[in-house]
Amino acid sequence: MRNVAILLFDDAEVLDFAGPFEVFSVASQVHDHKLFNVFTIAKSKQSIRAVNGLKVVPDHNIKNHPTIDILIISGGQGTTPLLEEKEVLDWVKTIHANTEITMSICSGSRVLGVLGLLDNKEYSTHHLVYEDKQKIVPSGSAQKHKRYVNDGKIHTTGGISAGIDASFDIVEKLHGKKVAEETAKFMEYTIVKNKN
Repeated sequence: MRNVAILLFDDAEVLDFAGPFEVFSVASQVHDHKLFNVFTIAKSKQSIRAVNGLKVVPDHNIKNHPTIDILIISGGQGTTPLLEEKEVLDWVKTIHANTEITMSICSGSRVLGVLGLLDNKEYSTHHLVYEDKQKIVPSGSAQKHKRYVNDGKIHTTGGISAGIDASFDIVEKLHGKKVAEETAKFMEYTIVKNKN
C-alpha cells in the first residue's frame, strides 16, 4: 500500500485536491482498500479555507505525518503566497527527495518551479499560469497542449480537472489499466488521455 499525501493551504483550488483524493481513494476502495492510503496535510492542523470558502481540516501537519510515497501539491490562488512559506517549501523539497512520485496540480507547479525541480524539464500547468512560470523556471519547457506531463518522478498537470486524469494515469502505471478502468467505472467518469 502506498501513502498518498495531498498538500493543502489557504485558497487551494477545491477540485485540485478533491479530484485526486477521489481517484486514489476510490481505486483503493474498490480493490479491498489495499492500494492507497490517502490523507491531507498542511503547515498546521488548523482548518484551511479553500477557494470559494470551503473549509477543510487537514489530517496531518508537516511536522507530524506518515511516510509519503506520492506527494500531490494542490494549485489555486494560494500558490502565490505559498512561495513565501520557506518552512513549507523546505518540507516539500525534503519529502520529494524520498517520494516515488511528486505531482503538482494546476498552479501547484509554481512550488516545483521555485524549488528548481522543473529546471530543464517539460511541464504543464493552468493556462493562465504559463506566463508566470516562464519567469519562475525559464529553462523549463512548457507543454501547453498537454493535460498532464509525466517526467519520470515528477508529474505536472494543466488546470483543475486535469489532475483527475493525471491521477488515473498514475493509477494505471502503478496497478494496470484494468484497475484504472474499474475505478473510473465506479466514479462514472470518462478518462481523458493526453493528445499526441
